Amino acid sequence: MTERVEARTETTDSGPGGYAAARLRLLQEESRSGPPRRGALADLTDQWLAALLAGGAETSGITDGVALVAVGGYGRGELSPRSDLDVVLLHDGSADSSALAALADHVWYPVWDMGLALDHSVRTPDEARKTAAEDLKVQLGLLDARHLAGDAALTAGLRTTVLADWRAQAPKRLPELRELCQERAERHGELQYLLEPDLKEARGGLRDAIALRAIAASWLADAPREGLDDARRRLLDTRDALHLATGRATDRLSLQEQDQVAAALGLLDADALLRQVYESARTLAYASDVTWREVDRVLRARSASRPRLRGLLGGRGRGGSGSAQTPGERSPLAEGVVEQDGEVVLARAARPERDPVLPLRAAAAAAQAGLPLSLHAVRRLSAATGPLPVPWPPEAREELVTLLGAGEFTVPVWEALEAEGLITRLLPDWERVRCRPQRNPVHRWTVDRHLVETAVRASALSRRVGRPDLLLVAALLHDIGKGWPGDHSVVGETIVRDVATRIGFDRADVSVLATLVRHHLLLVETATRRDLDDPATVLSVAEAVRGPAALELLHALTEADALATGPAAWSAWRGALVADLVQRVAAVLAGEPAPDPDAPQQITAEQERLAIEAWRTGGPVLALHARSEALPPGDPATEPESEPEPEPIGVELLIAVPDQSGVLAAAAGVLALHRLTVRAADLRAVELPSELDGADGAGSADAAGKPGGVLLLSWRVAAEYGSLPQAARLRNDLLRALDGSLDIVARLAEREAAYRRYPRRRGIHAPPPRVTVAPGSSQLATVIEVRAQDIPGLLHRIGRALEAAGVTVRSAHVSTLGANAVDAFYVTDATGAPLTPTRAAQVAQEVEQTLR
Repeated sequence: MTERVEARTETTDSGPGGYAAARLRLLQEESRSGPPRRGALADLTDQWLAALLAGGAETSGITDGVALVAVGGYGRGELSPRSDLDVVLLHDGSADSSALAALADHVWYPVWDMGLALDHSVRTPDEARKTAAEDLKVQLGLLDARHLAGDAALTAGLRTTVLADWRAQAPKRLPELRELCQERAERHGELQYLLEPDLKEARGGLRDAIALRAIAASWLADAPREGLDDARRRLLDTRDALHLATGRATDRLSLQEQDQVAAALGLLDADALLRQVYESARTLAYASDVTWREVDRVLRARSASRPRLRGLLGGRGRGGSGSAQTPGERSPLAEGVVEQDGEVVLARAARPERDPVLPLRAAAAAAQAGLPLSLHAVRRLSAATGPLPVPWPPEAREELVTLLGAGEFTVPVWEALEAEGLITRLLPDWERVRCRPQRNPVHRWTVDRHLVETAVRASALSRRVGRPDLLLVAALLHDIGKGWPGDHSVVGETIVRDVATRIGFDRADVSVLATLVRHHLLLVETATRRDLDDPATVLSVAEAVRGPAALELLHALTEADALATGPAAWSAWRGALVADLVQRVAAVLAGEPAPDPDAPQQITAEQERLAIEAWRTGGPVLALHARSEALPPGDPATEPESEPEPEPIGVELLIAVPDQSGVLAAAAGVLALHRLTVRAADLRAVELPSELDGADGAGSADAAGKPGGVLLLSWRVAAEYGSLPQAARLRNDLLRALDGSLDIVARLAEREAAYRRYPRRRGIHAPPPRVTVAPGSSQLATVIEVRAQDIPGLLHRIGRALEAAGVTVRSAHVSTLGANAVDAFYVTDATGAPLTPTRAAQVAQEVEQTLR
């Protein structure tokens, strides 16, 4: 113990000449970063650990038969500021165990005293080999073993035997490694699409780079080298900057750290950082796919060769020499394109330098066959094929549509073309959206991958439209404007006119494609944020789409776009609203008269029953229903031959209340108190039939002898915690809220104060709310649109703000996308007329100020 304490004191000097001071100076040198700094840090650490081993040898009396070996990342000389030190104390087994323990302590304790993470072991070469045989991660680390100090022959012998073992066992261990990579990808996701990626563990990250090195060391296959080292270096540089920014050994690039990391790397902003990270991850992921395919091919060939060899030697192979398909057999797929060994390659007679359509023909054939494009074929196409004439010949346009219509097999083929620059050569505007992040959490993909995914979804809907080619091209290009400043729909319309003309569409088709791109958000935004019973809503959509063919295409594009966005963007409820809007617009386009704005609104039998009961009792009436709806027709999740599966959409809460002020705020506040999250809401006033006049009950008729109006509120809600409250409790609290005996504002304030007393998980800072007037949306009312972070009690606060502004809410349409609420309120003045523009702007300003 005395020796151990003395060793710790002697070797942890942190003065100007010590390791700690030298390490700090190195990390603070702004002029040295990237590989030079990682290498210098490894060299500095090597010298320190070598000195520790030398001192320990003197203390323990062990002067030979031991070596200090760096493994893993340290073995590769890649030390980030907060990297672990992976070290093995190797010995030949001749030293006394107590002396060996003293030597190990002399090395380990100073490292721990420095606060550095240490992954250490003490083994003989045979023990190291045995452990490696049992633990794949240990074996991967030993593949990068590097001598630090001591007996170099021990280290060299270990390296030789470990590499020999790895190559001998590769047919068994590489499938194990692949399974490990797949499990890791399932846990951590794909680096190239994550807003807060794990630079090491996610697919396309640094772990995959290590796996590629291990495959190369097996001599079975090798990764495509172009761009691979640069991609790996950029990820390591990013991790270095992240370690320095956080002061922690973290590999997760959190949102709150991205600006600081970007600045440290000399990048413009966090988006530029993510784009660089995504490009690197895409390079590594594609190299991994290509390399694992080659591993599979080699292992299949080895497996197939054994029975043939046995048959040649003694006829003992099952099935004989002619029973298996000959390796290398080529099957034609298209002109100049064949299948070989499970990949699509170019025919021997192919002449890409004379055939500019060949890249699209090969890609379409591969996607339709569900096969990958070989790396050699793609590189040959990239190097030899000339540009397509402008406009494209019809065959090129048809092959593009065929590629886009292949469904899920489109994605890997598209990625292969993109990895070699063929996509941006065909579609130059693609470069602006390539690897571009989308910071809206509703989106699960980058812009370019979202566009391809939309085409994949659209391919499943192509039987619903008369022009599937226009649907697929519109799906591919609908967000192409996101690479430019301004409204991406407006910018995209201009871009798509140019692209569609270049592709070879005629003037009429170009006009349809431009309409689809310009209005690809029109249907879902109108259906979820506008009153479909207002004639102005339907007429505005009809004027935008102009014809039934474009409406049909826009309907399919809307669904494909939403399905490709993420789970929060589409549901049976949204699908039903969009379908209802499309049906109404189609009727107008067919020449049917527009609905009469003064006609009574259609309500269901249950809504009518609740409204009558509310009028008769003079108080609120509630009904709670668990709802499920079938998926909309044509959804790719539904097989064409099967019945649509019910999709749960939460709980529907129907409330009928005699028309009075403050209903919206009171009802929303009660729901917030009961921890019910409002997913969607609709409020409208209805007039009851005149024959109810004189009926018994608490309701009162107006001066004309007609019953007063009733407000119908239809909510889709979900419980934040636990089960739903009973309808009776909700009704009782709503009664108290309406008569003023329940102080909702105070109760919600108490809850918020309680939340503030406990530390909450740090998250992104939400942008401020925005309240605007949507001009021209209705002739019957003024539409106030609110965009804000979806927080408990938001709808209650909006309702109170509108009530304080002295306006009447004619109807409300609430929708939630992830953490964002987009709510539209149709309001009138006291006389029932729309607000003047000046008054409308004032109300919007007052509501926004209240929410801020």
